[in-house]
Amino acid sequence: MPKKVKMLSESVAEDILAMITLDRRFSAGDKLPNENELAEELKISRTTLREAIRILEAHGILEIQRGKGTYVTENTHLKEGLGIEDLAFSKVNAKDLYEMRLIFEPEAAYYAAIRATDSELNRILKYGRQIEEKLRNGEDRTYEEQAFHKAIAKATHNEFMNKLMPIIYEAINKGVILSDKNERAVQDTLNDHRMIMEFLAKRDGEGAKTAMKLHMIHAINELNISSRDTAPKK
Repeated sequence: MPKKVKMLSESVAEDILAMITLDRRFSAGDKLPNENELAEELKISRTTLREAIRILEAHGILEIQRGKGTYVTENTHLKEGLGIEDLAFSKVNAKDLYEMRLIFEPEAAYYAAIRATDSELNRILKYGRQIEEKLRNGEDRTYEEQAFHKAIAKATHNEFMNKLMPIIYEAINKGVILSDKNERAVQDTLNDHRMIMEFLAKRDGEGAKTAMKLHMIHAINELNISSRDTAPKK
């Protein structure tokens, strides 16, 4: 029983961290909602919430100020990575970046479909709907694209998949710029994202994997960034 409570509190801690890093709902110095409100929103007991907050406090992300409330720390270091962040800013071309996405993201979609908690799945679908809205309105969707794919990586519950996200962000940035100039690419993005979301919602790992692979292949073909042949020429 204690083990089950601990696992739930860790999951809640991840949800609160996602509110800060993914949803950008809270910034450094912001106060979290009071205990009753946040526990009701997350549909958990106050005991579980307190344990989750203690976990985040131990990691220097939250600070409990007695008599005042719980705050996001001013000096919190929320960047994730193992020293590979600089790769995201290196002069890597779109071809290599999308080849990386083709290798990485279908598997991430597979594991997200079968491992995501309900709240993680809802977050993925929320960002997917926001991308559709941005596309229809012709608005910049860079942040929503990043958040969508980051939420999928987070839902894999594989720490090293999360570490690769700075590189994926660079590919997303380049892809948004290129696809906005290509009407077919925009339409395929709408269709592909809808298909990915449908399989994720059904928790169909193989379907989500295939849909994400098709999404990457469409992008590579339509943005004219076809991957080089992998076999050496004789």
